[in-house]
Amino acid sequence: MPFQKLSILIPCFNEENLIVSVLENIIKTDCGLEKEIIIVNDCSSDNTTGLINSFIKLYPDYLIKLLHHKENRGKGACIQTALAEVTGEVTIIQDADLEYNPSEYAKMLQPIADGFADVVYGSRFRGSEAHRVLFFFHTLGNKLLTFLSNLLTGINLTDMETGYKMFRTEI
Repeated sequence: MPFQKLSILIPCFNEENLIVSVLENIIKTDCGLEKEIIIVNDCSSDNTTGLINSFIKLYPDYLIKLLHHKENRGKGACIQTALAEVTGEVTIIQDADLEYNPSEYAKMLQPIADGFADVVYGSRFRGSEAHRVLFFFHTLGNKLLTFLSNLLTGINLTDMETGYKMFRTEI
């Protein structure tokens, strides 16, 4: 593998029900690289911060950074904050709601490692593997937005609203 470290960005807001599960799944996932986890807590009002701090204490050997926003600024701002801390050659955005499984990291990493792609997007609409159930109108809206995005950009995506985005960090 031509890379040493994968940086995993986790924007989160009021994710006390799932954040520990997400972090446990990341820790147990073998992607062939050292993992750097950068969590940006977007001013959660629940126990998200306490749970993350407890998790960090349980796993002191892992590279986990917890950053905070003093006011809720949204997912894009969380990603910008996290990007400033990235030290890995490859970066992935991992939503804190477990919609996407960290066990997919190795599959997504392969086209980048092979020099075939600089960016890899996940899709909730491709493949035959088990995936989360999507509501009909959400799916319909996503397909319409994806079609319009493809029409305007000339890119052929299947799920423009996907949370899974992996890319060479320099990009």
